[in-house]
Amino acid sequence: MTPSPLVATRPRSGPDLEAQNITVQYGGHVAVDDVTVRAPAGQITGLIGPNGAGKTTFFNACSGVVEPVRGAVSLGDSPLSGLTSAQRAQRGLGRTFQRIELFESMSVLDNIRLGVEARLAGRHAIRLLLSSRAERADIAARADAAVSQCGISALAHLTVQDLSTGQRRLVELARAFATGFSFLLLDEPSSGLDVQETGRVSALLQEVVDQTGIGILIVEHDMALVREVCRYVYVLDFGKLIHAGPTGEVLASDSVRLAYLGADGAA
Repeated sequence: MTPSPLVATRPRSGPDLEAQNITVQYGGHVAVDDVTVRAPAGQITGLIGPNGAGKTTFFNACSGVVEPVRGAVSLGDSPLSGLTSAQRAQRGLGRTFQRIELFESMSVLDNIRLGVEARLAGRHAIRLLLSSRAERADIAARADAAVSQCGISALAHLTVQDLSTGQRRLVELARAFATGFSFLLLDEPSSGLDVQETGRVSALLQEVVDQTGIGILIVEHDMALVREVCRYVYVLDFGKLIHAGPTGEVLASDSVRLAYLGADGAA
Protein backbone atom coordinates (compact mmCIF):
# COMPACT_ATOMS: atom_id res chain seq x y z
CA MET A 1 0.00 0.00 0.00
CA THR A 2 1.30 3.46 -0.88
CA PRO A 3 1.78 5.52 2.29
CA SER A 4 -0.45 8.56 2.77
CA PRO A 5 1.22 11.84 1.73
CA LEU A 6 0.09 13.30 5.05
CA VAL A 7 1.93 10.77 7.20
CA ALA A 8 4.92 12.22 9.07
CA THR A 9 7.56 9.53 8.76
CA ARG A 10 10.60 9.56 11.00
CA PRO A 11 13.17 11.77 9.24
CA ARG A 12 16.74 10.59 8.73
CA SER A 13 18.39 13.98 8.49
CA GLY A 14 15.56 16.46 8.91
CA PRO A 15 13.62 18.50 8.44
CA ASP A 16 15.13 20.95 10.87
CA LEU A 17 13.55 24.36 11.25
CA GLU A 18 15.97 27.20 10.70
CA ALA A 19 15.06 30.85 11.18
CA GLN A 20 18.01 33.11 10.48
CA ASN A 21 18.41 36.77 11.44
CA ILE A 22 14.66 37.31 11.83
CA THR A 23 13.70 40.95 12.36
CA VAL A 24 10.07 42.04 12.70
CA GLN A 25 9.23 45.71 12.91
CA TYR A 26 5.94 47.53 13.46
CA GLY A 27 6.45 51.16 12.55
CA GLY A 28 9.31 52.34 14.75
CA HIS A 29 9.02 49.40 17.15
CA VAL A 30 11.34 46.42 16.62
CA ALA A 31 9.44 43.44 18.05
CA VAL A 32 12.05 40.82 17.08
CA ASP A 33 15.63 41.94 16.53
CA ASP A 34 17.99 39.79 14.45
CA VAL A 35 17.05 36.46 16.07
CA THR A 36 18.43 33.16 14.78
CA VAL A 37 17.00 29.84 15.98
CA ARG A 38 17.73 26.30 14.80
CA ALA A 39 15.36 23.61 16.03
CA PRO A 40 16.40 20.08 14.97
CA ALA A 41 14.15 17.21 14.01
CA GLY A 42 13.62 14.47 16.56
CA GLN A 43 13.67 16.66 19.64
CA ILE A 44 11.83 19.45 21.47
CA THR A 45 13.46 22.88 21.54
CA GLY A 46 12.29 25.64 23.86
CA LEU A 47 11.75 29.34 23.21
CA ILE A 48 11.22 31.20 26.47
CA GLY A 49 11.19 34.72 27.84
CA PRO A 50 9.01 37.11 29.85
CA ASN A 51 5.73 38.51 28.57
CA GLY A 52 6.27 40.85 25.63
CA ALA A 53 9.65 39.35 24.77
CA GLY A 54 8.65 38.68 21.14
CA LYS A 55 8.12 34.92 21.27
CA THR A 56 4.71 34.81 19.57
CA THR A 57 5.83 37.42 17.03
CA PHE A 58 8.78 35.17 16.20
CA PHE A 59 6.36 32.26 15.72
CA ASN A 60 4.24 34.47 13.48
CA ALA A 61 7.28 35.20 11.33
CA CYS A 62 8.14 31.49 11.07
CA SER A 63 4.59 30.47 10.17
CA GLY A 64 3.90 33.24 7.67
CA VAL A 65 1.42 35.24 9.75
CA VAL A 66 3.74 38.27 9.51
CA GLU A 67 6.51 39.02 7.03
CA PRO A 68 9.85 39.93 8.65
CA VAL A 69 11.71 42.95 7.34
CA ARG A 70 14.88 40.84 7.37
CA GLY A 71 15.76 37.18 7.70
CA ALA A 72 14.88 33.83 6.19
CA VAL A 73 13.00 30.71 7.31
CA SER A 74 13.53 27.19 5.98
CA LEU A 75 12.26 23.72 6.79
CA GLY A 76 14.91 21.23 5.82
CA ASP A 77 15.84 21.98 2.21
CA SER A 78 12.62 23.92 1.61
CA PRO A 79 12.82 27.73 1.85
CA LEU A 80 9.64 29.13 3.42
CA SER A 81 10.25 32.87 3.16
CA GLY A 82 7.64 34.62 1.04
CA LEU A 83 5.14 31.76 1.33
CA THR A 84 1.71 32.08 2.92
CA SER A 85 0.78 30.23 6.10
CA ALA A 86 -1.20 27.70 4.03
CA GLN A 87 1.77 27.09 1.72
CA ARG A 88 4.07 26.57 4.70
CA ALA A 89 1.60 24.10 6.14
CA GLN A 90 1.65 22.20 2.85
CA ARG A 91 5.43 21.92 3.22
CA GLY A 92 5.02 20.40 6.66
CA LEU A 93 5.08 23.28 9.17
CA GLY A 94 2.23 23.12 11.70
CA ARG A 95 1.24 25.66 14.32
CA THR A 96 -0.91 25.97 17.42
CA PHE A 97 -1.81 29.25 19.07
CA GLN A 98 -1.80 30.56 22.63
CA ARG A 99 -5.48 31.30 22.15
CA ILE A 100 -7.13 27.99 21.35
CA GLU A 101 -8.39 27.88 17.76
CA LEU A 102 -11.22 25.34 17.59
CA PHE A 103 -14.77 25.31 16.20
CA GLU A 104 -16.95 25.54 19.30
CA SER A 105 -20.14 24.06 17.82
CA MET A 106 -18.42 21.08 16.19
CA SER A 107 -17.56 17.79 17.83
CA VAL A 108 -14.06 16.87 18.92
CA LEU A 109 -13.74 14.32 16.13
CA ASP A 110 -15.00 16.73 13.46
CA ASN A 111 -12.52 19.39 14.59
CA ILE A 112 -9.66 16.92 14.20
CA ARG A 113 -10.89 15.61 10.86
CA LEU A 114 -11.24 19.14 9.56
CA GLY A 115 -7.57 19.82 10.27
CA VAL A 116 -6.54 16.81 8.19
CA GLU A 117 -8.97 17.75 5.41
CA ALA A 118 -7.66 21.32 5.30
CA ARG A 119 -4.12 20.19 4.69
CA LEU A 120 -5.23 17.62 2.14
CA ALA A 121 -7.14 20.28 0.24
CA GLY A 122 -4.41 22.89 0.49
CA ARG A 123 -5.42 25.91 -1.51
CA HIS A 124 -7.84 23.91 -3.68
CA ALA A 125 -11.09 23.41 -1.74
CA ILE A 126 -12.54 21.45 -4.65
CA ARG A 127 -10.37 18.52 -3.56
CA LEU A 128 -12.60 18.07 -0.53
CA LEU A 129 -15.56 17.47 -2.82
CA LEU A 130 -13.62 15.13 -5.09
CA SER A 131 -11.69 13.19 -2.44
CA SER A 132 -11.60 9.46 -2.98
CA ARG A 133 -13.00 6.83 -0.65
CA ALA A 134 -9.43 5.93 0.33
CA GLU A 135 -8.63 9.54 1.24
CA ARG A 136 -11.79 9.84 3.33
CA ALA A 137 -10.92 6.57 5.09
CA ASP A 138 -7.39 7.86 5.72
CA ILE A 139 -8.73 11.09 7.25
CA ALA A 140 -11.04 9.13 9.57
CA ALA A 141 -8.28 6.69 10.57
CA ARG A 142 -5.81 9.48 11.35
CA ALA A 143 -8.38 11.33 13.45
CA ASP A 144 -9.29 8.18 15.37
CA ALA A 145 -5.62 7.40 16.02
CA ALA A 146 -4.89 10.92 17.29
CA VAL A 147 -7.92 10.84 19.59
CA SER A 148 -6.73 7.55 21.04
CA GLN A 149 -3.12 8.71 21.40
CA CYS A 150 -4.18 11.86 23.25
CA GLY A 151 -6.47 9.89 25.55
CA ILE A 152 -9.66 11.72 24.59
CA SER A 153 -11.67 8.90 23.03
CA ALA A 154 -14.44 9.45 25.59
CA LEU A 155 -14.76 13.05 24.36
CA ALA A 156 -14.81 12.27 20.64
CA HIS A 157 -18.49 13.00 20.06
CA LEU A 158 -18.86 15.92 22.48
CA THR A 159 -18.96 19.46 21.16
CA VAL A 160 -15.92 21.60 21.94
CA GLN A 161 -18.04 24.19 23.80
CA ASP A 162 -18.74 21.56 26.46
CA LEU A 163 -15.06 20.89 27.21
CA SER A 164 -12.72 22.27 29.85
CA THR A 165 -9.62 24.28 28.88
CA GLY A 166 -7.39 21.27 29.47
CA GLN A 167 -9.56 19.05 27.28
CA ARG A 168 -9.55 21.67 24.52
CA ARG A 169 -5.76 21.80 24.61
CA LEU A 170 -5.65 18.06 24.06
CA VAL A 171 -8.07 18.36 21.14
CA GLU A 172 -5.84 21.02 19.58
CA LEU A 173 -2.78 18.80 19.98
CA ALA A 174 -4.65 15.80 18.57
CA ARG A 175 -5.57 17.83 15.50
CA ALA A 176 -1.96 18.90 14.99
CA PHE A 177 -0.71 15.32 15.34
CA ALA A 178 -3.38 13.89 13.03
CA THR A 179 -2.56 16.34 10.29
CA GLY A 180 0.89 14.80 9.88
CA PHE A 181 3.09 17.88 9.98
CA SER A 182 6.82 17.20 9.91
CA PHE A 183 7.53 20.09 12.29
CA LEU A 184 5.34 21.76 14.91
CA LEU A 185 5.36 25.22 16.48
CA LEU A 186 3.48 24.97 19.79
CA ASP A 187 2.54 28.25 21.48
CA GLU A 188 1.87 27.79 25.23
CA PRO A 189 0.45 24.24 25.08
CA SER A 190 0.16 24.13 28.89
CA SER A 191 -1.65 27.47 29.23
CA GLY A 192 -4.69 27.08 31.46
CA LEU A 193 -3.81 23.53 32.51
CA ASP A 194 -3.43 22.16 36.02
CA VAL A 195 -0.38 20.20 37.17
CA GLN A 196 -1.84 16.81 36.24
CA GLU A 197 -2.91 18.00 32.77
CA THR A 198 0.50 19.59 32.18
CA GLY A 199 2.19 16.32 33.05
CA ARG A 200 -0.04 14.54 30.55
CA VAL A 201 0.88 17.03 27.81
CA SER A 202 4.57 16.66 28.65
CA ALA A 203 4.42 12.88 28.30
CA LEU A 204 2.40 13.15 25.11
CA LEU A 205 4.86 15.51 23.42
CA GLN A 206 7.80 13.25 24.22
CA GLU A 207 5.89 10.20 23.01
CA VAL A 208 5.02 11.80 19.66
CA VAL A 209 8.60 12.95 19.06
CA ASP A 210 9.96 9.50 19.93
CA GLN A 211 7.45 7.74 17.66
CA THR A 212 7.55 10.04 14.63
CA GLY A 213 10.87 11.87 14.76
CA ILE A 214 9.24 15.24 14.13
CA GLY A 215 10.78 18.38 15.56
CA ILE A 216 8.93 20.70 17.94
CA LEU A 217 9.70 24.30 18.85
CA ILE A 218 7.72 25.22 21.94
CA VAL A 219 6.95 28.59 23.52
CA GLU A 220 6.20 27.93 27.17
CA HIS A 221 6.05 29.72 30.52
CA ASP A 222 5.92 26.57 32.64
CA MET A 223 9.60 26.06 33.44
CA ALA A 224 9.00 22.61 34.90
CA LEU A 225 7.62 21.51 31.53
CA VAL A 226 10.51 23.18 29.69
CA ARG A 227 13.04 21.47 31.93
CA GLU A 228 11.40 18.09 31.40
CA VAL A 229 10.93 18.05 27.62
CA CYS A 230 13.43 20.47 26.06
CA ARG A 231 17.02 19.58 25.29
CA TYR A 232 17.98 23.06 24.16
CA VAL A 233 16.47 26.45 24.94
CA TYR A 234 16.58 29.93 23.38
CA VAL A 235 15.73 32.97 25.52
CA LEU A 236 14.24 36.22 24.21
CA ASP A 237 13.94 39.50 26.07
CA PHE A 238 12.68 42.73 24.48
CA GLY A 239 12.92 41.07 21.08
CA LYS A 240 16.57 40.15 21.41
CA LEU A 241 18.18 36.74 21.89
CA ILE A 242 19.95 36.94 25.25
CA HIS A 243 20.88 33.30 25.86
CA ALA A 244 20.88 29.89 24.18
CA GLY A 245 22.16 26.51 25.27
CA PRO A 246 21.33 23.21 26.98
CA THR A 247 18.23 23.55 29.11
CA GLY A 248 19.79 23.07 32.54
CA GLU A 249 22.53 25.58 31.79
CA VAL A 250 20.09 28.18 30.47
CA LEU A 251 17.62 27.90 33.35
CA ALA A 252 20.48 28.30 35.84
CA SER A 253 21.78 31.43 34.09
CA ASP A 254 21.81 34.69 36.03
CA SER A 255 20.93 36.63 32.87
CA VAL A 256 17.82 34.52 32.36
CA ARG A 257 16.74 34.92 35.98
CA LEU A 258 17.30 38.66 35.66
CA ALA A 259 15.11 38.82 32.54
CA TYR A 260 12.26 36.98 34.27
CA LEU A 261 12.48 38.40 37.78
CA GLY A 262 14.14 41.81 37.41
CA ALA A 263 17.16 42.96 39.41
CA ASP A 264 15.50 42.74 42.84
CA GLY A 265 13.95 39.34 42.23
CA ALA A 266 17.13 37.86 40.80
CA ALA A 267 19.10 39.10 43.78
